[in-house]
Amino acid sequence: MHDHPSRPSASVPPLIPRPHTMRVREGHVSLGPGTGVQAPPDVAELAREVLGTLGPTGPVAEAEGEARTLWLSVVDDPALGDEGYRLLVTEDGIRGTAATTAGLRWAVQTLRQLRGPDGRVPCVEITDRPRYGWRGSLLDVARWCHPLPFLYRYVDLLALYKLNTLHLHLTDDQGWRFEVSRYPRLTEVGAHRTGSSVGHLDDNRTDTVAHGGFYTQRELRDLVAYAARRGVRIMPEIDAPGHMQAAIAAYPWLGNDPTRQLPVRVAWGISRHVLNTSDRAVAFVRDVLDEVADVFPSDYVHIGGDEVPAHEWAASPDALRRVADEGLPGPTGLLGWWARQLTDHLAGLGRRAAVWDELIDAGVPDGAAVFAWRAEHHVQRAVRAGLDTVAAPQEYTYLDWAESEAPDEPLAIRGLLPLSQVYGYRPPVTALGVQGQLWSEYLPTTRLVERRAFPRLAALAEVGWSSEERDFPGFHGRLTGHLPHLDALDVAYRPLDPLPLPHP
Repeated sequence: MHDHPSRPSASVPPLIPRPHTMRVREGHVSLGPGTGVQAPPDVAELAREVLGTLGPTGPVAEAEGEARTLWLSVVDDPALGDEGYRLLVTEDGIRGTAATTAGLRWAVQTLRQLRGPDGRVPCVEITDRPRYGWRGSLLDVARWCHPLPFLYRYVDLLALYKLNTLHLHLTDDQGWRFEVSRYPRLTEVGAHRTGSSVGHLDDNRTDTVAHGGFYTQRELRDLVAYAARRGVRIMPEIDAPGHMQAAIAAYPWLGNDPTRQLPVRVAWGISRHVLNTSDRAVAFVRDVLDEVADVFPSDYVHIGGDEVPAHEWAASPDALRRVADEGLPGPTGLLGWWARQLTDHLAGLGRRAAVWDELIDAGVPDGAAVFAWRAEHHVQRAVRAGLDTVAAPQEYTYLDWAESEAPDEPLAIRGLLPLSQVYGYRPPVTALGVQGQLWSEYLPTTRLVERRAFPRLAALAEVGWSSEERDFPGFHGRLTGHLPHLDALDVAYRPLDPLPLPHP
């Protein structure tokens, strides 16, 4: 358990993200077995799952101090948009309204935070809606294949903070985690490596402890359905044409030297080995995307495009022939060519591609969304170019970075990224939204993932949901009051640093 020495006033519920408007009234009401639920079936099911013991559908016999009914209904209220809601808690009951069932789900999550350990909910009147439509978190399961139950837990934690997207990074040089029926060696070979980096990447040390694992398509379908019931979409990522050494290890004909048997990469960092430019390699990725799209109904499928060295292409007669045939300026132009092949294929499946911001230079394919990660000025470049942009600049959103220089801070790829810096980020108003990244090279356990994610992911959720106004001391106070919720869920969050004392 953690100590919480400076809780905010008990009269103001410490909600995260901060609602658009909230009025606190006198009194409270309890939720319990005597509370009936009147709501659309999927929302009623969610309410029972996350709010604990509730009564049957419809009003029930009133128990002393308990709300007789929790009403949740879809109404004609365009001002709330796709995800907004209104919530009125009185001593007579609880009523939530929204223009969509998505909004009702967020009303349930607000009740989840309002409800105390004794089951009591303070009387409040809330009108709420998000600032951005895309509020996400990337979780890298390629470097370390985290257990499937943790993915369910992580989805549930995203929903608690009204984060509506899980970006699941499924493939990389160090492991392939998505079952592909047409290419079984991707998981027979590509899902397993013989060791991992030890210490920091710059130490150039590896161990001989094998690591492996993958998720079946059925497991992922079930996860997608679970997430959808909580209002969380899952966007898969198959990173191409770089970060593909695990696939090349499984099928050497994908590489630029098909006579060479590469291993699944053991060390972190960027592999020089990338996909070749043959029609067969393009068909391979298209086949993979067909199966990915069949499992994940997300409008977007992320196809990567980051950190693609061109050395092998520059030395390959076949790649140089492709450059000439396509009229490209040189080997580096093959990144944009690859992205166009995959984007066009996804369009034929009724999906849109998402790419990393290296494609701003290589040529963003028509219809693709850009995830701008390298720095804030790349976010601004993408927005100025009129591109659909998700703001993910590393200096504000890379939650795998160290949060402090304290001696007990776990090993990280770099830093610093303190809580206040995440909270202070202001994405462009015209961006699709904002997303926090958890790359897992230095996160081999789920407890380390949670320590890196929380509470900074709560700050990012407020960036994505609440108004542009920032009040870090106020947020810090609400967060202090909110942390018992994470204690109850046994989340291994990083303890809060005290606020710095004001200058005299």
